[in-house]
Amino acid sequence: MASSSPNLWVLLGLSLAGILIMAKKLQRVVKVDFGAFVEKFQILPPPQPAPPKAPHPLTGLSFAVSDLFDIDGFVTGFGNPDWERTHEAASQTSPVVSALVDGGATCVGKTVVDEMSFGISGENRHYGTPTNPVAPARIPGGSCSGAAVAVAAKLVDFSLGVDTVGGVRQPAGHCGILGFRPSYGAVSHLGIVPVSTSFDTVGWFATDPSILRRVGQVLLQVPFAVQRNPRNVIIADDCFQLSKIPMDRLTQVVIRSMESLFGMASAEQVLKHEILGDYIASKVPSLKALDSKKSNGDVKFSSLRSLANVMQLLRRHEFSHNHFEWINKVKPALDPVISAQVQERLELSEKDIENFRTVRSELRSALNAFLKVTVPLGLFENYPVSVSFLARHGGDRFLLDTLQTMHGSLLQKADEAGKAKSSNDVVSKEASAEIAKEKGNNAFKAKNWQRAIGFYTEAIKLNSNSATYFSNRAAAYLELGSCIQAEADCSKAIDLDKKNVKAYLRRGTAREMLGYYKEAIEGTHFKYALVLEPTNKRAAVSADRLRKLFQ
Repeated sequence: MASSSPNLWVLLGLSLAGILIMAKKLQRVVKVDFGAFVEKFQILPPPQPAPPKAPHPLTGLSFAVSDLFDIDGFVTGFGNPDWERTHEAASQTSPVVSALVDGGATCVGKTVVDEMSFGISGENRHYGTPTNPVAPARIPGGSCSGAAVAVAAKLVDFSLGVDTVGGVRQPAGHCGILGFRPSYGAVSHLGIVPVSTSFDTVGWFATDPSILRRVGQVLLQVPFAVQRNPRNVIIADDCFQLSKIPMDRLTQVVIRSMESLFGMASAEQVLKHEILGDYIASKVPSLKALDSKKSNGDVKFSSLRSLANVMQLLRRHEFSHNHFEWINKVKPALDPVISAQVQERLELSEKDIENFRTVRSELRSALNAFLKVTVPLGLFENYPVSVSFLARHGGDRFLLDTLQTMHGSLLQKADEAGKAKSSNDVVSKEASAEIAKEKGNNAFKAKNWQRAIGFYTEAIKLNSNSATYFSNRAAAYLELGSCIQAEADCSKAIDLDKKNVKAYLRRGTAREMLGYYKEAIEGTHFKYALVLEPTNKRAAVSADRLRKLFQ
């Protein structure tokens, strides 16, 4: 029987630097190789060992590498012709590439990256932007766009990239393939141009989970272990709310897949919902302390937004430390978007950097999950959709095993969901809104007011004609002391339903808390609630208390 393992998080649209990509439309002529390669060559594997020894584990597979990895005799271009012009050819091949070739795979070339691997769109004005094979009118995502495109176009079986703030996972999601970022430090960084040293992680792409896993066995060198099932699968609801795709369209695929694999009873025990932003806020205290110093309380604290800012600043600082001297000396021709970020040295003190690293350290301890895999779930309105799975730091084999176990089921459930939608046999917006409302009610009962507000807001987005959703959100706002928002929600609820007793009661309470005592009693709040429900004790007590104030 498989043993249990720590938590598995499921996210959408989130990298650790919090970067979200706009799906920019492009127009171009599609090249034979989809514009994926900057250079082609062949590095052949060694001969197979004589029987009875087993053949090399990657025999028969081909791969490409992002133009960040050193190949003996070739200049590593780093996505910029000025870099290529001012650097010598590598004198040896990156150990990562060598390990794959020694494992039986054939390396066939180098692929396009964003300039200095600093962008996230996958565009490169010098070498051309690779064409997204799944959605040719859309960007391929970056920074390792060429490597993702080469796999998506079936030009190679797998490819290598470097994931700093999503450089592997982002293009994998855009191109509808698998992208894996292992634990930081699990794979050697030797023979790779650094971007941000404390974030750079060698990752790889594939369309087949078994190939993704075979590459992992070669690069990670992890010992054999019995395959384990996840103890908890935690769905980060706030990350899914960032998407334009209905939340249930994605989460239900994961839930149905778990039920199919482990049984409904087991899935109910394993599946949990969490607000990642709230979790980070509670587990990373230095983040909020840092944010309060910067904003002086003028802007409402958002842990995800603050985390994105910290990680981006730290990335820029480390990039500058590695490359500012070269940029200042050579003055390379850079894309204006990249130039604006890399040519200006940040004014950060040593204390700032220390604080940023404290945040990162606390985050690693809190999540214990700095490895990720992006899993495609088919198409939505003809564009790729994917989710990210996270596991604890060091749980690389567990994550690859879990992916291999779940991949087929995920695709099946995604396909079923797509067919159900096209046949109108899909959960309606109203039903989805009711599900969100029930989640809000559960959060309210647990006294998690902010989380309840999030769910009620999701319900309102799905169905803005329900007085109950506005009234319930008002109740949560009242618990937080947000009386203005509560009063506005109650007014909206009353506009939608003139007989909503709870809305009148809550609006009366909100106005009383705001000091509008006469309005609370005379403005048909508690009084009108009594007309609708003469036996309502709460309305009677509140009305009587306010009357005595004005006698």
